Amino acid sequence: MSPRPDRPRHRVSRVPDRARYDAETVHAVLDAATVCHVGVVDDRDFPVVIPVLHARVGDTLYLHGSSASRLFRTAGRTEVCVTATLVDGLVFARAVFHNSVNYRSAVLFGHPEPVTEEEVKREALRAFTDKLMPGRWDDSREPTGQELKATAVLRMVIDEASAKVRTGGPVDEPEDYELPHWAGTVPLRTVAGEAIPDERLTGGIAEPDYVAELRGERS
Repeated sequence: MSPRPDRPRHRVSRVPDRARYDAETVHAVLDAATVCHVGVVDDRDFPVVIPVLHARVGDTLYLHGSSASRLFRTAGRTEVCVTATLVDGLVFARAVFHNSVNYRSAVLFGHPEPVTEEEVKREALRAFTDKLMPGRWDDSREPTGQELKATAVLRMVIDEASAKVRTGGPVDEPEDYELPHWAGTVPLRTVAGEAIPDERLTGGIAEPDYVAELRGERS
């Protein structure tokens, strides 16, 4: 990614000291986020923002959807704005105005293109699958030709992008630090629960090790 903080549309203007323009930070946000949101003006000149699955491979972002999706048909012909956000904690200040959240976010602009090469599409689908559950692609039936046709994949070079990060505790007005109100931070995290086997699961199939690893357990 070529950092270009001089480009107005992705330069962070609100609290600019939280801005990050390096590829490492942007990539880390994309890799940690389960979904991203794609904003585009569709073929009716109507603005839409749609949540989609995504995966990053090097400096390329892949977006996953249905071939019948109007969003994906439109996005392949025009520029889009892609966002991803992670909320890491709730920040309680003494004054309501200064309540906040700790977060990591990324905003990307670009012109995605449809992936038409079958092998590239398969590799992108592998990336989507293993991003959600590492090891699952090799433990599943691969897509048929018809399923590949029904699946749309867009790719976009991660070039014009920025990240924004807030960490730390509350920041109050100097005169408010003596107020009798609790202040502090409540960390948030996403955790995996106990797996629920499918009711039609064939007998004798054990829970895969990677499911336990999602819960932070070791087999």
